[in-house]
Amino acid sequence: MIRGLDDLTEEDFDHAVAANLKSAFLCTQAVLPGMRARRWGRIVNISSIGARVGSGSISVVYGATKAGLEGLTRGYAIRLAPEGVTVNAVAPGLVDTEMGRPLIKAGVGARIPVGRVGTGDEIAQAVLLLVREAFIAGQTVAVNGGALFS
Repeated sequence: MIRGLDDLTEEDFDHAVAANLKSAFLCTQAVLPGMRARRWGRIVNISSIGARVGSGSISVVYGATKAGLEGLTRGYAIRLAPEGVTVNAVAPGLVDTEMGRPLIKAGVGARIPVGRVGTGDEIAQAVLLLVREAFIAGQTVAVNGGALFS
C-alpha cells in the first residue's frame, strides 16, 4: 500500500529501518565468524526496485531503507571479499506476492516491458547465481523485467 508523505510517522520509519536494514546487519554479524573461520561464505541481501525509484514504491522510508541495504551490501563486500566471503543483493521489481498484489491489481504490471510480473522462482534463480559465483561481489542484481534499466 502506498503511503502518503503526511501519513508517515516516526514509528513507520523505525519499523522500516528495523525490518529492511537492521535485520540484514544483525544476520550478517551473526554468520560472519563462521564464514571468516572457513574463509568462505555467501551473503545475499534482498533489496527492491524501490531503492532506485524512491517514493514510487510503498513509501519513502521503504525505498530509503532498501537503498541503505544496498550501501551496507557494498560496504561489507569490499571488506569481506579478501576473506573469501562475497556479499551481494538482489533487487526485485514487481513480483506476484502478497506485498505486490495491490500494485498488480492497480495495473502496475502492465507497464513492465516483458509484459508480466515476476515470480518468486525468478528471484530465487538470481539468488542462486550469486551463491554459486565467487567473482561477483558488491553488486545488486536487478530482477524487474526491464521495469528499470540501471
